[in-house]
Amino acid sequence: MDQKIPIPGSNGAYKKRYFLPKILLIIAVSFIAIFGIALWIANESLPEGVENAMADSLAREMMAAVNVEKWQQTGAISWTFAGRHAHLWDRERHVAQVVWGSTVVLVDLNSQSGVAIVDGKLLDRNDPETMELVQKAWEYWCNDSFWLNPIAKLFDDGTTRKWVETSDSLLGLLITYASGGATPGDSYLWLVGENGLPVAWKLWVSILPIGGIKLSWEGWQELATGAKVATIHRNGVFELALSDIRAAATLTELVPGEDPFAPL
Repeated sequence: MDQKIPIPGSNGAYKKRYFLPKILLIIAVSFIAIFGIALWIANESLPEGVENAMADSLAREMMAAVNVEKWQQTGAISWTFAGRHAHLWDRERHVAQVVWGSTVVLVDLNSQSGVAIVDGKLLDRNDPETMELVQKAWEYWCNDSFWLNPIAKLFDDGTTRKWVETSDSLLGLLITYASGGATPGDSYLWLVGENGLPVAWKLWVSILPIGGIKLSWEGWQELATGAKVATIHRNGVFELALSDIRAAATLTELVPGEDPFAPL
């Protein structure tokens, strides 16, 4: 009887081992392609807009709706951003405390210098770890305080305001920040109701892979000082919440007793 010589690839186990990586590769490539197409479809171009008196008028109307004058009289405020970072901001001295996990960082927001406490231990001010944590805390503060009240920054230096026609009854105001914060150059399209309060905005920001992501502005809360802030932002996929918001005219009113920024 003739003996059959096994041919590589004729064995079922061999074929399975050979083809499985190829199948996984095909699945991975297909997933990346589908994801890329989805991003391309979802991506919106930055609207043109026109710099004119109507844009500035709408910006002032928004500022009045959130009572920016009362915001300017808010000397201290504390809040938690997305359940991750707890903030205490002394707006009079422009210093902030940022807490996440077992890390507490005190930051001089003007000089971007500060001190860090990890697991209850005060680190050396010149320790590289301290500098890294201070930088991280400053970036957290830049992002999280911006979400707290960006309407107060509509006329900041380096800001352009453009009137944008929208397809619905909402008014459109496109804001671009040429400088400031951790990511200058970002743009936001405010969608504003008749009462001057925004109901949503769309983002064109460097941190996101696509432009035009829309998030609601809701859950408006009036602070003890009289200013208004939105506490809930939704887009159908996720929700971003600002919680535990407290405000006062001065830090000592908000946090009686020992100065929490004494180590600075």
